[in-house]
Amino acid sequence: MNRLGRRRAFWSAACVLGLSLWSSGAPSVLYPLYAVKWDLPPVAVTTVFATYQLALVVVLPLFGNLSDLFGRRRIMLAGIALMAASAIVFAFAPNVAFLYVGRVLQGAGAGLAMGAATASLIENNTSRNPRSASTVATVATATGLTFALLLSGLFAEHLPRPLLWSYIVLLVLAVTAGAAVWATPDDRPLMTKRWRPQVPFVPTGFRTGFVISTLSVSLAYCVGAIFLSLGAHMIDQFTHNENTALVGSLLATSSACIGVTGLFLPRFHARALIWAGTALTLVSLALMAAASGFGSLPLFLGWCVVGGIAYALAFTGGLGLINDLSPTHHRGATLSFLYLVAYTLQAATAIGVGAVATVVSLSTAVGAAAIVLAVLCEAVAVLLLTSRRTATPLTNLAAS
Repeated sequence: MNRLGRRRAFWSAACVLGLSLWSSGAPSVLYPLYAVKWDLPPVAVTTVFATYQLALVVVLPLFGNLSDLFGRRRIMLAGIALMAASAIVFAFAPNVAFLYVGRVLQGAGAGLAMGAATASLIENNTSRNPRSASTVATVATATGLTFALLLSGLFAEHLPRPLLWSYIVLLVLAVTAGAAVWATPDDRPLMTKRWRPQVPFVPTGFRTGFVISTLSVSLAYCVGAIFLSLGAHMIDQFTHNENTALVGSLLATSSACIGVTGLFLPRFHARALIWAGTALTLVSLALMAAASGFGSLPLFLGWCVVGGIAYALAFTGGLGLINDLSPTHHRGATLSFLYLVAYTLQAATAIGVGAVATVVSLSTAVGAAAIVLAVLCEAVAVLLLTSRRTATPLTNLAAS
């Protein structure tokens, strides 16, 4: 593939990552509207949210290696088609059962597309900085999520049929992204092996690095689970503000901070980013608990800003470490395994917080989540310290 073809493939893959997060975030601002329309308890909302992650948990171990076998382009197109179908299901959902179907389609589509798109970014990176691929992945996903949250809130507040327009935009974007990927060069391997379900595995030589990378990404995703599944409910209940445009803008501030922060990260080492992301996540958890306790919009804004910066650091650092260590011929499967673990923990977080909020109270659920995620931060820090004392540095594990 020539340089122009690689550049087109690189930016098309970035668009697919943005689309995947747009698809995931499109319902987030609308969850309180669904809850009122169909009288849904918090646990119903969070299980709808977590259905996306549960679909990924099924898809990734079965089909995570498809892009290694049949090419990144083909698998991204399949994922885009499923996300387009999800937009149609959401747009015309007559009851909550259709929300579950839509989230399954979103999760399956993202499960196929994200591993393939991330691998394509790494392999078609024409920059001299090898870490620019992970930075572009962070910025692309943040951009997709930011506009999904912002526009969903604006549409719901100012247009008729508030549960329709966000998904019409998603459908148009899916068609556009599909056309962009279709126009890229074919990247099928010369030797195609027969597909078979692959048991998740980590190639020998960098398992400690893989665990640190995966937990760092998982930390970002678990905080994101609270933010995306119950963030709108938290603002509504604790501050008594029902303006969906304002709620969408607040939530979009966080993802915008992810993208802006990501622009400054390529020059930093992955381990340093993970350290910083872990520390700032602890700060964001304290702000989340304080915002919920005091019902303060400024504190919620602080949570959104600090949480967004922490997410960018933890996600980019974790992904950058994997990119440094994973062998090319297993990269798609390795990235899929990372996403598998991260999404499993994200689903568990969402469902757990929703269950506690339904049985006890939302404030209790937020406090419990803050404590559990603080423990996960400590686990990441301990692993970083332990690996630093070993004889073989993480950056050399791939060659061992």
